[in-house]
Amino acid sequence: MATLRQLEYLVAIVDAGSFTRAAERLNVTQPGLSHQFQALEREVGGPLLERLPRGVRLTSAGRSMLPHARAALAEAGRATLSARRAAGVSTGELHLATLYSVSAGVLPAVLGRWRKRHPGVRVRLFEYRSSDELAQGMVAGVADLAVGPLPDRWEGTARHLGTEEFVVVTAADDPLAGQGTAARVRLADLADRAWVHFTPDSGLARFLDDACARAGFRPRAAVRTEQAAAAVGYAAAGLGPTLVPASSVPRHFPEAVLRPDPPVTRVLTGYTRTSPDSVAASFLDLLEEHAALMPRHVARRLGLRPRTS
Repeated sequence: MATLRQLEYLVAIVDAGSFTRAAERLNVTQPGLSHQFQALEREVGGPLLERLPRGVRLTSAGRSMLPHARAALAEAGRATLSARRAAGVSTGELHLATLYSVSAGVLPAVLGRWRKRHPGVRVRLFEYRSSDELAQGMVAGVADLAVGPLPDRWEGTARHLGTEEFVVVTAADDPLAGQGTAARVRLADLADRAWVHFTPDSGLARFLDDACARAGFRPRAAVRTEQAAAAVGYAAAGLGPTLVPASSVPRHFPEAVLRPDPPVTRVLTGYTRTSPDSVAASFLDLLEEHAALMPRHVARRLGLRPRTS
């Protein structure tokens, strides 16, 4: 049976691109690393890597084994942390995976509160461009907990955190900006506009395309960016409207913020591969209590009742 050390060597060789660099990173001798890796190949019954003049390349068996090796190493790390937590140790790490747009909008205030309550527990953040990539990371065992839309047919534990509204942002001198407080806008009325869009590999690109498709058109792109915060800035500069999570709009933002009619939303959840341990469950409790899916300053501008928690 493969050992964790052998799986660690496989991952290190792939990530480093060579046996030599992997040995240096792991602070082991190259002959010792090679010996353990050859034992792993004998265990699985065939080569996992093809040795090239400049680097290595995974074989089909190696490509099949690599994600399981990463998951096993991550799970072993979490097992150690879980045991320390159960023993009352107040140090360690919470591995948290999320989307870029959630990381920039929803999480900062919650992580600030978490830090004050648990100063000895570090947070390691894994950020992804799309919901699909986030789910794939969780399947691979990257993190203890994910915050984002729940993947289809997810078999692990999930907790509903709330429904996040999206808003349309435009420049202050846009004709839409003169409609006053609580202004609404039909996306169909923006069909002839060039939009501040998102790069194709960003999950927000598909979200914007789907919202516009429901309104009966396909948005033209004036510029594309990967980040919601950058899209807000470009829209404020007059490059075109954009559609972003309300939590992405900064406080004291001087430009136009409008509510799509009908509303455009996404449901956020906290989900895990298995039952969350006490630390992950505690973070979920805090997130559910304090996450500002619709920040007060945005809610007031839209004429909505701000969240009171």
